[in-house]
Amino acid sequence: MAAALGGLGLLQGRVRLAAAAAATSSLSRPGRRALVRGGAATLPAAGRSYGSEAKEEEELRVRYLDDEHKGIVVLGLNRSHAKNALNKNLLKMMSKAVDALKSDKKVRTVIFRSEVPGIFCAGADLKERAKMHSSEVSSFVSKARATINEMANLPVPTIAAIDGTALGGGLELALACDIRVAASSAKMGLVETKLAIIPGAGGTQRLPRTIGVSLAKELIFSARIVDGEEAKSIGLISHVVEQNEAGDAAYRRALALAREFLPQSCSFTLEAVLKCAESSEVLATHASTMPYHH
Repeated sequence: MAAALGGLGLLQGRVRLAAAAAATSSLSRPGRRALVRGGAATLPAAGRSYGSEAKEEEELRVRYLDDEHKGIVVLGLNRSHAKNALNKNLLKMMSKAVDALKSDKKVRTVIFRSEVPGIFCAGADLKERAKMHSSEVSSFVSKARATINEMANLPVPTIAAIDGTALGGGLELALACDIRVAASSAKMGLVETKLAIIPGAGGTQRLPRTIGVSLAKELIFSARIVDGEEAKSIGLISHVVEQNEAGDAAYRRALALAREFLPQSCSFTLEAVLKCAESSEVLATHASTMPYHH
């Protein structure tokens, strides 16, 4: 399965990239849901779409919740036909959404989730990248890295609700969040080395900081995939929950966590943590760009 799911590194041969892309299977598209489920209550779906190219479906659903969940914003990945793979359009939509959120004083927590059952994010869209010129690939990787860094620097707490597979760039997206919650059945891993590439959107820096350098090297070198239980045991996620019939157990737990956060204290705490990490982040980001300029 790893060979069919994309990371965000530069492939060493276009033929291998095309073959990996062709192996990625499609998911049947579920019907559109009018409401977001959370906790015991049914949540309103009122939100904003930032996609100009999405036609049959909104590739990113942005929902501002109300009532007891007021101040919580849910960003839902919704590319069912591509397993939520990150393409140019989705990255553009994510960047616009994050840009709007960082200046919105009414937002207190952001939850990243998937609207597609069984999938969080399969990484980069290899089918799209197979058609790119080498210069376009470099630009795409830079855009992905910048977008995920913008997410990591949001001035409010962010939670990744992982109810399905998060591989390659999908796990890098989750690692950029402050807190990760996953279903026990979820699968996670930085699998890029199986495609002769390296994680290109911050995974090589954030994974070691999360679980330790030695174990991070082991997972990256082997491209090993772990489930929710193992991810919790090694510190990759904060909470693991049994999946429910609706397939949104991690999202429900994330929503419960978001309700606990005190808006008065979060921004100051985040600012202090970000300042401590700032210098190492700059050095690590520079190092991660080096393999892409052969």
